[in-house]
Amino acid sequence: MATFLGDDDSVPCVVVVNDAQQYSIWPDGRDIPDGWKAAGFAGTRAECLEHIDATWADPVAVVQ
Repeated sequence: MATFLGDDDSVPCVVVVNDAQQYSIWPDGRDIPDGWKAAGFAGTRAECLEHIDATWADPVAVVQ
């Protein structure tokens, strides 16, 4: 299933974070939705996902 960013891992994105310290990616150049802010990392879709994997050590602990 394709995501809203498509399956192209070279799409330019930014890493975003919310107040609960949950991370996500957002297409570069689009307004970041309310409740989220730029986390200070930008790159390709794949690079941003790798950055989140390295930064967000225990996502399950945040959600519980």
